[in-house]
Amino acid sequence: MRVLYLVHQYLPEHVGGTELYTQSVARALADSGHQVGIFYRRSADGVGLARRNDDGVAVWAAWASAPSPTRRFLATFGDPPIQRAFQEVLDQARPDLVHVQHLMGLPAQLLGAVSRRHIPMVVTLHDYWWICANAQLVTNYDQTVCRGPAAGWLNCGRCALARGGAGRLWPAAPGPMPLLAWRERILRGALSRAARIIAPTRFVKDWYAEHGLAADRIEVLPHGITRSNVPGTCEVPGTWPDRPSAPFRIAYIGGLSWQKGVHVLIEAFNHLPPGAELWIGGDESFDPTYARSLHTRARPGVIFLGALSHTQVWETLRQVDAVAVPSLWYETFSLIAHEAFAAGVPVVASRLGALAEAVRDDVDGLLVPPGDVDAWRAVLQRLMDDPATLARLRAGVQRPLELAQHIQRLSDIYAQVVVGASGSEHPIARS
Repeated sequence: MRVLYLVHQYLPEHVGGTELYTQSVARALADSGHQVGIFYRRSADGVGLARRNDDGVAVWAAWASAPSPTRRFLATFGDPPIQRAFQEVLDQARPDLVHVQHLMGLPAQLLGAVSRRHIPMVVTLHDYWWICANAQLVTNYDQTVCRGPAAGWLNCGRCALARGGAGRLWPAAPGPMPLLAWRERILRGALSRAARIIAPTRFVKDWYAEHGLAADRIEVLPHGITRSNVPGTCEVPGTWPDRPSAPFRIAYIGGLSWQKGVHVLIEAFNHLPPGAELWIGGDESFDPTYARSLHTRARPGVIFLGALSHTQVWETLRQVDAVAVPSLWYETFSLIAHEAFAAGVPVVASRLGALAEAVRDDVDGLLVPPGDVDAWRAVLQRLMDDPATLARLRAGVQRPLELAQHIQRLSDIYAQVVVGASGSEHPIARS
C-alpha cells in the first residue's frame, strides 16, 4: 500500500507529540514493506518543495514564506503555492490512502484535491484545532481553559484579538466572528470527506461529538508506546528495582509552558520536608520566560534535567517513584503518562480531560484537582510518607498499548478504508 501522511510541521524543525507520532507510525509501516511518504509545511523564506529520505520514508517539505500566527490562521482559507506543491507530491507519491495528522497552517483545499482524485482519507484528532482555532482550548486573553466556541464564536473572537496582540480591543470581539464561522464551515466540510476519523481517547471523541461531529464516525485508537531497552527498565508492571537508600523522587517530563502546570507542581513540592527530589525534564528554549520563572520558584531538591532524548526519558523513569502530570488544559492523550505505565511507574495527574481517563484513581495513580497547590502538596506528602501506597499503585499498573499493536489496528483501519473505496481486497488486508 502507498500511504501519504499530511502534517502541519515536522522534524527536525519542530519536535512535538504529533510530529513524533507521525514519524513512528510512518517508519513502522515502511519497515513492514509499504511505500510511505510525509508532506508538511516548512517555515522558510521564499517558495519551494524539497524531498528527502528518512529511514525509508519519503519526506516532502513545502514552503511559501515563514508563516506568522496570522498567516498560519489565514492559510486555512487558501495558499496557492502550498496547494501546487501538494498536487505535485500527489503526482509523485500516487497514494492509495492519505492520513491527515494535522492541517494547521495548511489550506483546507488540500483535502479537496485528495477527494477529487478519489483517494480515501483518514483523519486523527490530535487536539481541538478543527473546532478551536487556538487548538488547545486555552484562552489567549486570560489563560483559562474553555470548553470551546460559545455565543456564536464571541469568546473565539476575543481570543483571536488577544493572539494578534490586540487583547485590549476585546469589545471588538464580534469583528472576527464571521471569519471564524467561515473557518468552521470549511473545516467541517473537510472532515466530512474523511472515510474514518480517529481519536486517541474517549474524552476527545466525546468532546468532538458534543460539538457536532457524529460520534459513530469517530473511532478511539490510543497511541502505541515504543518501549526502551534501557537496562533496568521494568519489564513487568508491578515490579520495581530495589532502591532502599534512594530519596523519594517524582518526575515531570514534557513541555515547559504555562498550561502544563509545572509551576503548580513546583509550588507544591516546595512545601515538602527535606529529603525529596523533583526532577524536571523539558526543553527550556521553547518558552524561556516561563522556564526562568520555574527556576526562580524552585527550592533545593528541584533538579532541572533539560531536554531529554527518548533513551534518557526511559533512564529517568527507571530512577523515580512516580511521574507527575499537573496539566491545566485538556490533554488529549499524555504520552508520558502511558510511558510511565509501560515502565511500571504510577502517575499523579490532574483530574482533567484525557488524564482522568488514563489514570485509574488510587489503582495505578492518583488524580488531583488541577491547579490546587494544597491538594498537590498533600498527595506528594502522602506518597513520600507511605511506601506501601506507592507499592500498591505500582502493583496496579497495567501495560498500555504498544506501538506494534497500534500499527496493526491502524493497518486494519487502512485496509477497511481502501477496500471500502475500491470494492476489492487490498494486500494490506491480508497481512
